Amino acid sequence: MPLHVAALCGSLRKESFNRKLLNVCIELKPADMNVEVLEIRNLPLYDQDLMDAGGNDATRLFRERCAAAEAFLFVTPEYNYSISGVLKNAIDWASRPPSPPMTAKACAVLGASGGPVGTARAQYHLRQMGVFLDLRFVNKPEVMVGAAQTKFDASGKFTDEAGRGLIKDLMANLAKLAAKLK
Repeated sequence: MPLHVAALCGSLRKESFNRKLLNVCIELKPADMNVEVLEIRNLPLYDQDLMDAGGNDATRLFRERCAAAEAFLFVTPEYNYSISGVLKNAIDWASRPPSPPMTAKACAVLGASGGPVGTARAQYHLRQMGVFLDLRFVNKPEVMVGAAQTKFDASGKFTDEAGRGLIKDLMANLAKLAAKLK
């Protein structure tokens, strides 16, 4: 049975480099992996009162899809040295009791930015958050696409061959880690 990976893109922008990078992950994933992109745009801001009342349709569906996933893929931009607010909000909805659906699952992180460090600070911040959430991150390779505007052609194709190799390895290592955690 294929590995079920839930993917969250922390950018809402239609032509986001990170959305394009997520598409590269789907293209280069192992054959025995299914990637389900969970859209996070319509999640309300996290509200404990709403959570205590059972959430709403969007939050219930999101938590159900997270619970069904065997692993997670986070594709994050870097905003003010951290992850985006929309990604943080989604993680808040998926990490709260009862039965937090992200706990102890394999996950991988990557990201793209126009700057030289390619979301390094955001990724390390997400990894720091993951300690409390008991997420199990793939450690290598680290995929931090800097100067992203030079790595996609006019049609949106990711042209960095070394980067493509890293993404392929990251996706393979996510599958291996998820298998170990079963």
